[in-house]
Amino acid sequence: MKILGIETSCDETGVAIYDEAKGLVANQLYSQIEMHADYGGVVPELASRDHIRKTLPLIQEALKEANLTASDIDGVAYTAGPGLVGALLVGSTIARSLAYAWNVPALGIHHMEGHLLAPMLEENAPEFPFVALLVSGGHTQLVDVKNVGEYELLGESIDDAAGEAFDKTAKLLGLDYPGGAALAKLAESGTPNRFIFPRPMTDRPGLDFSFSGLKTFAANTINANLNEKGELDQQTRCDIAYAFQQAVIETLIIKCRRALQQTGYKRLVIAGGVSANKQLRHDLAELMKQIGGEVFYPRPQFCTDNGAMIAYAGFLRLKNGEQTDLSVSVKPRWPMVELTAVPSK
Repeated sequence: MKILGIETSCDETGVAIYDEAKGLVANQLYSQIEMHADYGGVVPELASRDHIRKTLPLIQEALKEANLTASDIDGVAYTAGPGLVGALLVGSTIARSLAYAWNVPALGIHHMEGHLLAPMLEENAPEFPFVALLVSGGHTQLVDVKNVGEYELLGESIDDAAGEAFDKTAKLLGLDYPGGAALAKLAESGTPNRFIFPRPMTDRPGLDFSFSGLKTFAANTINANLNEKGELDQQTRCDIAYAFQQAVIETLIIKCRRALQQTGYKRLVIAGGVSANKQLRHDLAELMKQIGGEVFYPRPQFCTDNGAMIAYAGFLRLKNGEQTDLSVSVKPRWPMVELTAVPSK
């Protein structure tokens, strides 16, 4: 079974092909970051228009990379949500049209389920059950994962997601969009303990997150340390970046520890754009070492949005007999707990 996967939920156009016998045989990605950087954030209309331009050429490139033709494809999976409605409609319309033309089933995939299952594409794939920490620009969630489609939400951000807080704080520090990776790089030269940021919602029970206050704390710290020219010196920028990153990471670590204690699991999966953060990976590995467990994550290229995770999730569900009708329907907001379980083989 060979599945074409299409991802167009936000600002990256991803197309991939997953082969049941060979694994991932094609992976094409186009990022719109350079275009949106001029505006300091994603412009939905521009994102949609760019997906229109890029999706079909990437599909042709993916087929070429896999040395396949349209007649070899057994199903089409596409991101149906959550995400930007216009961007989602581009991918779903193309996917449904191709599936109809090729006379194969099509299926809308949950974007965050794709992220959650991305570590399954690695050689050292986790076994069920496990706790998943999903951290991206739009989501921060802890999920009890018993099997594919069997998800219990343990906690989530009540305001800004971790990735969103990274990008907003990076902007305050004068870094270009998207600033999360640039802030992490800046933090490498930071001085520990010069600034101490709060660890929000860790002084009370529960597994929910809140990161909007850290952005405000960062803004106040920046304003309090401006020189006579109204600027920050480079070392102070590094020190603030370090303090902010440590606050986010330690908050995530504390909540992950609680989730693992609550479930009794010894396996932790981390996925989503922020999962590429080197310090977060290092500290989570230390946590799991302390409790005698193991942490799993996708390779860096599969941390951000990509077609490979959609193709793989689509393969699992299409093989189970799931498919959608001819209507083009997307879900900009879509709780993952609404998904149906895929029976274990």
